[in-house]
Amino acid sequence: MLSEVEKAILERMLLDKIIGGKHTSADNIPKGFPKHLIGEAKDSLKRLIKKGYIIAKPTSYGIEVSLNPTRLKEIIKLLD
Repeated sequence: MLSEVEKAILERMLLDKIIGGKHTSADNIPKGFPKHLIGEAKDSLKRLIKKGYIIAKPTSYGIEVSLNPTRLKEIIKLLD
């Protein structure tokens, strides 16, 4: 089961169509959360990467993340 913060991260990435080849910096993910939830958002992002819902792509300037396109139907089902 996903936490509310994990669901919010997945919903935002789905809404912004950050899927597969389109990436965003991992530093951008917690920016939309209230200050008291930023640490939890960072931890939730790590959990989503471990679960395979989000793909992490290491680059020379940091970690880029995107939704896993092979698990997109499963992600949408979880959010409904």
